[in-house]
Amino acid sequence: MQEPSLSVLVPLYNEEEFIATLLERVLSAPLPDGMTREVIVVDDGSRDGSAEAVEAFATRFPDIVRLVRHDRNRGKGAAVRTAIEHARGEFVVIQDADLEYDPGEYRTLLKPLVEGKADAVYGSRFLVAGERRVLYFWHALANRILTTLCNMAADLNLTDMETCYKACRTSLLRSIPIRSDRFGIEPELTMKLARREARIYETPISYYGRTYEEGKKIGFRDAVAAVGVIFRYWLVTDIYKEAGPEILETLSGAPRFNRWMADVIGPYVGCRVLEIGAGIGNLTRRLAPRRERYIATDIDAEHLARLHTRLQHRPNLEIRRCDLQTPQDFASIRESVDTVVCLNVLEHIEDDLAGLRNIHAALMPGGRAIILVPHGQEIYGTLDKALGHFRRYRHDELRARMEQSGFHVERILDFNRASRPGWYVNGKLLRRATISPFQLKLFDRLVWLWRRVDPLLPWPPTSIIAVGVKQPR
Repeated sequence: MQEPSLSVLVPLYNEEEFIATLLERVLSAPLPDGMTREVIVVDDGSRDGSAEAVEAFATRFPDIVRLVRHDRNRGKGAAVRTAIEHARGEFVVIQDADLEYDPGEYRTLLKPLVEGKADAVYGSRFLVAGERRVLYFWHALANRILTTLCNMAADLNLTDMETCYKACRTSLLRSIPIRSDRFGIEPELTMKLARREARIYETPISYYGRTYEEGKKIGFRDAVAAVGVIFRYWLVTDIYKEAGPEILETLSGAPRFNRWMADVIGPYVGCRVLEIGAGIGNLTRRLAPRRERYIATDIDAEHLARLHTRLQHRPNLEIRRCDLQTPQDFASIRESVDTVVCLNVLEHIEDDLAGLRNIHAALMPGGRAIILVPHGQEIYGTLDKALGHFRRYRHDELRARMEQSGFHVERILDFNRASRPGWYVNGKLLRRATISPFQLKLFDRLVWLWRRVDPLLPWPPTSIIAVGVKQPR
């Protein structure tokens, strides 16, 4: 098994006096057993000798300490954003360069991450433990007010949102867009982790705060800006860098549409189910109850982590990585399920015939494959490209591919004619790469109507659903 690794991210601005001492402490700090470390220092346009001090230190540890420079001062958020791009560790921890936080507490901070219980860990200065320098009342009060506002907006119960010590899985942090250049990164990151349903833990830490005379940089202006950041990300989602996951997140806010889809395929779903491409569990939550066994799979590490967070309480549920294009991923579940649910996945792989054969291999004789794909190449547009679609299907194309894979096709159902005009306008005419949350919410509100009129609409469907049976030997 590969050893766990840590990337220490150090945003640096005018800390010539302290940076070498800080780096010494970072390199000598005890870590969880077997964990390796790297240190990425981002000099954010320092006007003193900070960068030169890091360069001199790095010559002693060239394989561990790396320096990245900004040509001008842009702020802590910008420096952390740059550091994340260079991180190679499995986990990251943000470390200010001013000696206010003790690297000797890394082991405690990282423990919930290493044990797999947490996606992010905050080191709280206000939980009762360790030492804390007594300083400014108004600064502490502002911190508590900001933490409370952030908790209200994000529905959390943190005690210290503004803490520097935030440790996180690197892949999760890298997938979140960070827009704030200054200290607004603290509430922004907290709001977005909450929106992503990350498992956030807190652990008590010691704190050796500086006075403003000693060089403390955060002030009243930053507190006011933080309120604006909290309000902004209470209204705006913006939690994924890529369009595909962002669309999945938008669809999670369409419960009536998801229920409609689950109701359509429900009569064909058995007791032992394999779901290919479960994403963040929009359909899994509706299909998994009352099944004897339910295997939810995906290839995206963050989707798998999200599935664990949302559905770990279900004893009948297994979550695993499974690539539809890789036969080896199906070897351990060969002929073990009576139903394979594959919704909006087949169009994402180039060799769809190989994918269908893998589905066939997983099914018991007499088992069913439920395959939902987008319909009609004539409306293929920018939305399809953003989602990574190779193609859209005709009825006869899907039937032929399933028969080639060994299935007897029982039926092909038309699904969701109502959204086809909107898909055409957004993806072909307006060339949009995302689905408007407002449009989707409006559509979802009217699902009761679409379900009734959908069979009567005169144009083709947005999607088609094939139900194929694996013939007994």
